[in-house]
Amino acid sequence: MNLFNTTILARLSLLGILIATVSCKNETSKDMAKNSETKDTLSITILQTADIHGQLDTHPELFWEDEEVVFKNRGGLANIKTLFDQEREKNPNRTIIVDGGDLIQGSGYAALSEGKVMPDVIKNMGFDVIIPGNWEVVYGKDNMMEVMKGYDTPIIAQNMHHDESKEPLFPAHWVKEIEGVRIGFVGINDPAVPVRQNPIFSKGIGFSGLDDDLKKMVDDIKVKEKIDVLFLVTHIGIFKQVELANNPIAENVDYVLGNDTHERVRELIQGKYAKVSEPGAFGSFVGKLTLHLVDGKLVGDDYELIDVDPIKYPADKELQALVDREKAPYKEYLETVVGYTNTPIYRYLTVENPMDNMITDAARWKTGADISISNGFRFGNPIVPKDGKPEPITRANLWNLLPVNEKVKTGKATGKQIKDWLEGEMHNAFAENATERFGGWLVRFSGMKVNFNSQNQKGERISSIIVKGEPMQDDEYYTISACVRPGDPIDNLCRMPNVEDVEVKDYTIHEVVEEYLEKKSPVSPTLEGRAYCEYLGKYSFSTVPGTEYKFQ
Repeated sequence: MNLFNTTILARLSLLGILIATVSCKNETSKDMAKNSETKDTLSITILQTADIHGQLDTHPELFWEDEEVVFKNRGGLANIKTLFDQEREKNPNRTIIVDGGDLIQGSGYAALSEGKVMPDVIKNMGFDVIIPGNWEVVYGKDNMMEVMKGYDTPIIAQNMHHDESKEPLFPAHWVKEIEGVRIGFVGINDPAVPVRQNPIFSKGIGFSGLDDDLKKMVDDIKVKEKIDVLFLVTHIGIFKQVELANNPIAENVDYVLGNDTHERVRELIQGKYAKVSEPGAFGSFVGKLTLHLVDGKLVGDDYELIDVDPIKYPADKELQALVDREKAPYKEYLETVVGYTNTPIYRYLTVENPMDNMITDAARWKTGADISISNGFRFGNPIVPKDGKPEPITRANLWNLLPVNEKVKTGKATGKQIKDWLEGEMHNAFAENATERFGGWLVRFSGMKVNFNSQNQKGERISSIIVKGEPMQDDEYYTISACVRPGDPIDNLCRMPNVEDVEVKDYTIHEVVEEYLEKKSPVSPTLEGRAYCEYLGKYSFSTVPGTEYKFQ
């Protein structure tokens, strides 16, 4: 029996009941903390990073403020090291630092070195425990194990095992005792990794689900290890993390340190059993949770999401020197300018983004396809023109936009095939049942204009599709392009099955975009309404149903 799917907590319908419960629970926590002021209170700091995605340096970051997109410089591993050191000085010997996965993929430096720029840097940052994310598999199992061993830091994952022997890849949990208080952490990676990523990436690795076995293990750890505060460190995305916090699996859990969907939780989300965090991505933020305990009992907490502002947290010189050393073999190639843009290029919206408009326009220009498709990612630091001048686009930027460089694949499919596929992709992004969501972002495309309603039922979201200025016809064939996903059937394009006349081109998507930029620079990608839902509006950021969470 899969507890996670059968219980689904009466899904989010329970949340109406939970609001009153949560309110009482929070007030009780405050009252307990207040009543304990006359006693000795032990405060323990938990710092959390997530989804750094190979981003080594300070970079532009997108914020949504006063109903506008704004950009600020944030991040940098050497800057994070300064923040870590300052926080440890504030609470010496009472600070634990956790990373939630997806460290080794997402930048050109990570890709060209197959993750090997990361171990020495991470080893010197001061993490206490790390879990693998869904992208840790990108360079293959053996490479993943070698890189993660190089961190010289405990790695935990309850649900990853060697496919043949069934032996675990990593320990399931890690415990830290601080002044008699035992803090436990259980690591959980996304069971859907072989589906979400190119299947060949995770060859040789098995994944177990969120089920009865997980609950038993969590409950046993709580008792046998005499845990006072128990964390699940999960890489399954904000929607499923909130569901998990409401699931009986988590009835002995205090916190879910969430990762994967790059959400910026600024106030902990209270579930029925546990509270949920998620601290953004790309090293732009660090989550800070402060636990307050009296006589070993948790009586309250404080939480904040800290911006890694390079002015406030200047780069640690020794770590920056180490970062620069690791970058050196790849720097000249990656920092080569391949084009320019007149408009900001970014990718944080759930539906349409200027970044993907440029990529899919390039693919359609090169292939001549009626429709070109790009996966629904949330990778890529913004590229922002300054002082009214075109901003250079480098190969490093290109790797940030497209962290996997595969060959382009073309074929043809009927209008009905395309519509059915797109309905499925919309369900992946907008399913009311959060456990049915994959990532939460819609695929992007060039050559189609789609109107839809995200609030409709599965299979009934699309109201119209326009191709070549005409309504799409069910029985007409349209040519399409997408990137190869190694391990997929040959007749599968971006999860669309049974495509005909498939051809794998002799060029990669990076080569396509570089050629396009050479011919078309400076480009000026903008939001065009290629996919539009009135309910979501032009600027659609993630929401978490049944909560007050807002992306900022």
